[in-house]
Amino acid sequence: MGEEYVKMTPPAAHTIWSAVVNGQMKQAIAPSNAILLDVLRDEVGMLGVKRGCDLGTCGCCAVLIDGEPRLSCLCLAGQVQGQNITTVEGLAEGAHLAPIQTCFATHGGSQCGFCTPGFLMSAEALLTVNKNPSRNEISCAIEGNLCRCTGYQQIIDSIEAAAAIKRGEAPALAPASNPHPNPHPMGPEEPSMPPGHAR
Repeated sequence: MGEEYVKMTPPAAHTIWSAVVNGQMKQAIAPSNAILLDVLRDEVGMLGVKRGCDLGTCGCCAVLIDGEPRLSCLCLAGQVQGQNITTVEGLAEGAHLAPIQTCFATHGGSQCGFCTPGFLMSAEALLTVNKNPSRNEISCAIEGNLCRCTGYQQIIDSIEAAAAIKRGEAPALAPASNPHPNPHPMGPEEPSMPPGHAR
């Protein structure tokens, strides 16, 4: 480089970030100015958190922070240091989906599915504080989430059905599919097992 080169602002220093993600303490080394979306996806491996608009207008990246829905694309990771974060992966209990997840699968609440994690997090936050929401209250709770496929009718139906299950007024739905065996029982380096067959 010639003498005309001017060094730009130095990059942000890397720091140790830690928080409780889906019930487990996680640590990552990340830039001090990293957004939560990037840390959750790239460092913690929570790929259910979707990058949509990066402007806070689509809701795809919604997570729960100490039970409150937040857009992870507008939140610095350092702002939630040490807090409890729930992503869509944290809704299920092992192989058993949460009622809201099962209802989205059985009532057509997701079609292409890209926006679904954000809707699930907004819906779960609503049903935690209001187990008997009206359709208007459901619409208000998901107004920050955009869907280009469903027309929202099936999403509202799914949330209503999940609310009825949470209230005990409807039986829990059968799983939309059976849990699959781990295709890598000994780790991804295990070459002798065909996909879908556990020992």
